[in-house]
Amino acid sequence: MMKQPRAWQRMLSGRRLDLLDPTPMDIEIADIAHGLAFVARWNGQTSGDWAYSVAEHSLLVEQLFSRVYPGMGSRWNLAALLHDAPEYVIGDMISPVKSAIGPEYGLLDARLMAAIHIRFGLPAHLPAPIKAAIKQADKMSAWLEAVHIAGFTAAEANRLFGRPDPERIRGLGVVLRPPTDVRAAYCARHAELLAAIDAA
Repeated sequence: MMKQPRAWQRMLSGRRLDLLDPTPMDIEIADIAHGLAFVARWNGQTSGDWAYSVAEHSLLVEQLFSRVYPGMGSRWNLAALLHDAPEYVIGDMISPVKSAIGPEYGLLDARLMAAIHIRFGLPAHLPAPIKAAIKQADKMSAWLEAVHIAGFTAAEANRLFGRPDPERIRGLGVVLRPPTDVRAAYCARHAELLAAIDAA
């Protein structure tokens, strides 16, 4: 009889996360923050002394989301912060690779996202308008990253991600920090949003 391949990963927190059947009880924010702080965006093809991490990207997306949709509330800001959280175990695959792999990647991502959402008090599946709003902030972040650190011209970035309203990105830039600093910032923002949700 053929042995089933291992589909779980041991986390630094001690949790054992089953990637094919993830449960909310095995999700810890410390594991998410640590993993995302060490996963590079753009396959690491960015300028600067530090890789631009998915954790840093997530902080920027949440900032853009709150700027573009200031009245949405902390609950949906939390969803924006967590929008790429599954990548703490499955990595950040660029779109061409996702297309080559096919629908299996999307199913894996969706299962993990549902467990993460439930763990932090969000609906397993976000309402379509919220998902679309986060995607808009995500594209704005991608534009900033593409132009500032990934070697794209503004014209290329406009074509791929859409040109953001200059007012919405005024004063925002791409921050490069050591992974440990980004990890701490991600955990701190997560704690702030949870406290704001509890206080509401």
